Amino acid sequence: MAVKVWVFIVALMCIGAVGLGADGGSAASSRDGCRRLRSPNYHGALAKAILFFEGQRSGRLPANQRVKWRGDSALTDGQPENVNLTGGYYDAGDNVKFGFPMVFSVTLLSWSAVEYRDEVAAAGQLRYLRSAIQWGADFLLRAHTSPTTLYTQVGDGNADHQCWERPEDMDTPRTLYKITQSSPGSEAAGEAAAALAAAYLVFRDDRDKTLATQLLAASRSLFDFANDYRGSYQLSCPFYCSYSGYQDELQWASAWLYRATKDSKYLDFLQNNQGGSATEFSWDNKYPGAQLLATQEYLAGRTELEGYKRGLDSFVCAVMPNSGNTQIRTTPGGLLFTRDSVNLQYTTTAALLLSIYSKTLSSVGDQVVQCSAASFSPDQISSFATSQVDYILGDNPKGMSYMVGFSSKFPRRIHHRGSSIPSIKALPRKVTCNEGFSSWFPTSNSNPNTHVGAIIGGPDGNDQFSDNREDSTHSEPATYINAAFVGACAAALGQNQLKETVDDIASALSDII
Repeated sequence: MAVKVWVFIVALMCIGAVGLGADGGSAASSRDGCRRLRSPNYHGALAKAILFFEGQRSGRLPANQRVKWRGDSALTDGQPENVNLTGGYYDAGDNVKFGFPMVFSVTLLSWSAVEYRDEVAAAGQLRYLRSAIQWGADFLLRAHTSPTTLYTQVGDGNADHQCWERPEDMDTPRTLYKITQSSPGSEAAGEAAAALAAAYLVFRDDRDKTLATQLLAASRSLFDFANDYRGSYQLSCPFYCSYSGYQDELQWASAWLYRATKDSKYLDFLQNNQGGSATEFSWDNKYPGAQLLATQEYLAGRTELEGYKRGLDSFVCAVMPNSGNTQIRTTPGGLLFTRDSVNLQYTTTAALLLSIYSKTLSSVGDQVVQCSAASFSPDQISSFATSQVDYILGDNPKGMSYMVGFSSKFPRRIHHRGSSIPSIKALPRKVTCNEGFSSWFPTSNSNPNTHVGAIIGGPDGNDQFSDNREDSTHSEPATYINAAFVGACAAALGQNQLKETVDDIASALSDII
């Protein structure tokens, strides 16, 4: 009852401010103050962020496919080596299936489902999120064809990037790449192990236990492959190579497997392999993610994992504004800015980690993170994470959403082949590689297909964005951006229920005033 009274008082204050001016000033400035009480529509943003994955699907599309401008594609993937590698996701705006970032996206989607199941379910999106996870996990199960074989890429990246064509039309080579005992890639195998262990946690309570059993068995196998045949993926990959080494993926995978199984084998690995630091969390560098999973165990009583918490706190201090040892700056508009190339991938992953860590700290008694010049409470950490979600959804100097299809102002010319060429259902003839580049790539027209939910690379370090299809570093979407955003958005949804109640009342009263 007290909450409802407070909300009503706030609404009355807004009404009075609109009529009189809160400080005797103009009514317009007071309206702006009330608008700042409002939050974005997190429910809608969460639904659209998950819907994006249906537009990235490869393979034969299911009957319940909601993104109707897409069609079946790449139905013979794997045939040259007599394996079934259909399905999975195109990772960004091209038509290659890059396994390393794809499975990282599956891990993040699964983490979001594990940590924010109630929030996602309350928004009516849990079944869609589970479907997105399973679409990627099913492909990964097919790609792991033996204990020491994992297919890591389908398609010739160089040839693909020389063409601008819909996935339904693509005729570039579907070259197969894999890691094996003689050509290992511990980063790719480790990430695959993490993805399947995380997905297992999503599906383990299902009545049909078959999928969960397959996920966990394959995860264990992939971890052994990564650990027993150590070698860097950088030596056996053509694209999305690793530069951080494989120790972070081994930590990441063992942390997920320990969470899934409580097998002392994985705890022993974590205890004996502490170390590593990073100021970014990405498809290549998993140290902060592994540190957060291990810190959750440490705070639950696994005192031998204390080193992971020190590493995680160092990450928090690097990204939080005014920490005294900030290594990552924020733009004038408040965006966490790591680098001028697909920056939102680092923004969304940081927001996800900060959200989960804030939740974890609150659960053990509101512990703070101490930096050199400041300390941060769970609420402060959570608020900064939410501010990054809000920035992406439109609370920024340009007043535009960087999620396609969210609000009235969003990127219209994203760097995405399928989105930029009329759907095969609207233009059923083949659009060739050269025609795509000459007729559809260079035009200043909006993309004919609105790729709802796609989050692009984002603005530059001065909050500027030109909405130019040819500028891939700022206008191209990617699965690993959206995958991290799903959890960060779900966290913001959970943290802002009261604020949304205020907004609902303010919205209802706006018709009166």
